[in-house]
Amino acid sequence: MILRDSLVVAGALAFAVLVMAIVIAASRLLGLRIGVIRTLLAGGVAVLTTTLVSRAMEPASGTVALMPVAAGITLLVSMLFLLVANALVPPSRNPVSVLRAVRGSISRTRRYLQILVILVRHGLAPYLRRRPLEAASAGRARLARQLRSALEEAGVTFIKVGQALSARRDLLPPEFITELSRLQQNVAPAKWDEIRVVLEEELGTSPELFFAEFDPEPVAAASVSQVHTAQLRSGRQVVVKVQRPNIRSLVGRDLDIVIRLARTLERRTGWGRSLGILDLAHGFAAALTEELDFRVEAANVAAVRDAAIARLGPELPIVIPPICDELTSARVLVIERVDGISPSSTEQFVRSEEDRSALATKLLVFMLEQIIVDGVFHCDPHPGNILILRDGGAAMLDFGVVGRLDRLTQQALEELLLAIEIRDRAALCDALLEVIGRPADLELDRLERALGQFMASYLGPGSPPTAEMFLQLFRMLSVHGLRVPPEVAAVFRALSTLQSTLWLISPGYDVIAEARSFGSKRVAEQLRPTEFVGTMFDDVIRTFPMLRRLPRRLDRIAQSLEQGRFTVQVRLFADERERTFLNELFRKLVLAFLAATTGLMAVLFLSADGSPRVAGNVTLYEIIGYNLLVVSAALILRGIAESLRRDP
Repeated sequence: MILRDSLVVAGALAFAVLVMAIVIAASRLLGLRIGVIRTLLAGGVAVLTTTLVSRAMEPASGTVALMPVAAGITLLVSMLFLLVANALVPPSRNPVSVLRAVRGSISRTRRYLQILVILVRHGLAPYLRRRPLEAASAGRARLARQLRSALEEAGVTFIKVGQALSARRDLLPPEFITELSRLQQNVAPAKWDEIRVVLEEELGTSPELFFAEFDPEPVAAASVSQVHTAQLRSGRQVVVKVQRPNIRSLVGRDLDIVIRLARTLERRTGWGRSLGILDLAHGFAAALTEELDFRVEAANVAAVRDAAIARLGPELPIVIPPICDELTSARVLVIERVDGISPSSTEQFVRSEEDRSALATKLLVFMLEQIIVDGVFHCDPHPGNILILRDGGAAMLDFGVVGRLDRLTQQALEELLLAIEIRDRAALCDALLEVIGRPADLELDRLERALGQFMASYLGPGSPPTAEMFLQLFRMLSVHGLRVPPEVAAVFRALSTLQSTLWLISPGYDVIAEARSFGSKRVAEQLRPTEFVGTMFDDVIRTFPMLRRLPRRLDRIAQSLEQGRFTVQVRLFADERERTFLNELFRKLVLAFLAATTGLMAVLFLSADGSPRVAGNVTLYEIIGYNLLVVSAALILRGIAESLRRDP
């Protein structure tokens, strides 16, 4: 009795070990990593398969000979189960996360359908397919009104999309710019109880421990946040920017829809591809995501302020209010309060036209120095982000979005301003190509002629230049197949926005003339003996190693030419990505070849006659054929797994 029980236990253990071995082999053959839950489920599938196969083989007289085939069938079923499970539920996802993902997917799908219904209701459905945009001005104006109405109905995120597009005058026709500029976010402020909860969560304690006074009524309310005035315990007057509750989940869901719509439009429509709408959507999503993290804005303020202080000293010509870092978090931003008025009321503090013009120049130069010298600049200097102070100065606010430029782009922009100053179309063309890049099929002569006509129209006698000319320049470049990088477009968009602000301060202020003057002064400064020598010294230091090696290399080339041994070596597949692609392709081809070969061999063995019998009615060729079929099926499943596997 004891011996029999021991044999039963030993048999059960052996069977369990065999099943686990089959499951592990299945996962290894597929190249998958599986967890405990998936292993147990695959083991259950293997036990069920083994039981059914064994019962099906009981009547056969060659059951023992077919045992490898039975094990192979169990292996194939386990592989198929793991492959389907991996495709439906990635291994990194646990059941809880899967349920959350399903719930989120249902929510996104519902919202996606809601957006599509809004677009159809406003007559925009044809433009989601291959219909081109209206060519006539009247048709574009009607389409722009439909788009504005649809964006307003779609809600916060889509209103922000429209507002971002309204600043891209280099891409959209004037009718769209005019209509989208009317988009407003008339948002009622959140209740104080909700705002207080956000403050407590971010500060980790009651707000009264940090603030001696806190006005529960906001001075401004927007879709993402609202602003309150307060006083710290130290007596310091501040403004507190608090994010609205649950805004992140709402914006995150809508941004996913924006990306999906942009991808569809770029794939299906010519106008979407010409605008590069998917890149625009990704740029907008990145900017809005940063806007949802106030720590990014705090870092932007520090970057612009520190760069200006390093260049000008602690007394800045334009005030940038400092951040209270100890109270700032992802959803709360505390800034030193600055009392001032809107640029439209500048005359209250700055009465003479000469002083107003000087203040406008001070703002413009400060902005240009951010762009040309510092490489980090305020992207949206509209009148709401500029305050005029009682002492006749100005302050810059809201650094939620800043632009960043590398040194080469800064130099190219400086050369562009100089080319405009001296009215040199060849220099302007070279500077633009430094900024934009030069495509292989560019017709350089045609571009230079177009630039000459542009300069004659906008820089000739009797044609006062404005910031709008840069937008016309970018539209002309798009006709030649040149696309302005977003960071460069941000520069001229910021200058165009600043022009409207400066005109409120000093009506008729000539922005371009002052910008050209700034460029000339920058070049003159660089040509001073000390600056010139320093620049030349830096250039020589950078190029000295190359210059030292140049004579020896020229001598080698000359000797090779003289002796007829001059050759050019070209490395195929030098890029790591190309080698990886070829390796994966070769591996998949080998798997497909082996699967096809073993499958064909299996068919040949099963159809062959004259095979010796191994047991009962089972022949040797049948055993070999069935096992080859198992191998072929396993290789096919491995190939499918390779095709479905996502890159890390």
